Amino acid sequence: MGDREADQLLVERVQRGDKQAFGLLVAKYQRKLIRLIGRLIRDPAEVEDVAQEAFVKAYRALPNFRGDSAFYTWLYRIGVNTAKNWLATQGRRAPTSTGFDSEEAEGFDDADLLRDTDTPERVLMSKQIGETVNSAMDALPEDLRSAIMLREIEGLSYEEIAQIMDCPIGTVRSRIFRAREAIAQKLRPLLDTAPDKRW
Repeated sequence: MGDREADQLLVERVQRGDKQAFGLLVAKYQRKLIRLIGRLIRDPAEVEDVAQEAFVKAYRALPNFRGDSAFYTWLYRIGVNTAKNWLATQGRRAPTSTGFDSEEAEGFDDADLLRDTDTPERVLMSKQIGETVNSAMDALPEDLRSAIMLREIEGLSYEEIAQIMDCPIGTVRSRIFRAREAIAQKLRPLLDTAPDKRW
């Protein structure tokens, strides 16, 4: 049984009044949701409150959950919307820095350049690449930043991102492509890559 099926069974138990089943879903997805919300809201003191609010909203909406999408896709969408609403009430917008760390760098296609820290030159290059990626992410519009974050950091599929962002899959592909191109454009000078060549 896959994650989606297991989650659906837990959802059905919650819908029948089993509150412990919801506790299992919270335990399973709490860290992921907090990490996702932490990318949007940089104040650690607020992140847990917003995550808790998202879980409360999910619990209240669960009777209407039909299972058209995976539970965690549905939950992530609630989490993102709750975070955006919180930012709006604070008169802020979603932050632009991603704060990539070495574990997340493993998911990059060009991870070898970020992993090799044997020499001082490599350490410096790795730091410069990280700063450049963060700077490039800072410059992205929110829709592009959200799409690339959900794909590259959270590891979601294009279909899941389309559901979370409430847009067609073609729009998701376009946003991710445009975000990658913007980041690549900033990285090319550091990596000595020709403008027409992808690394």
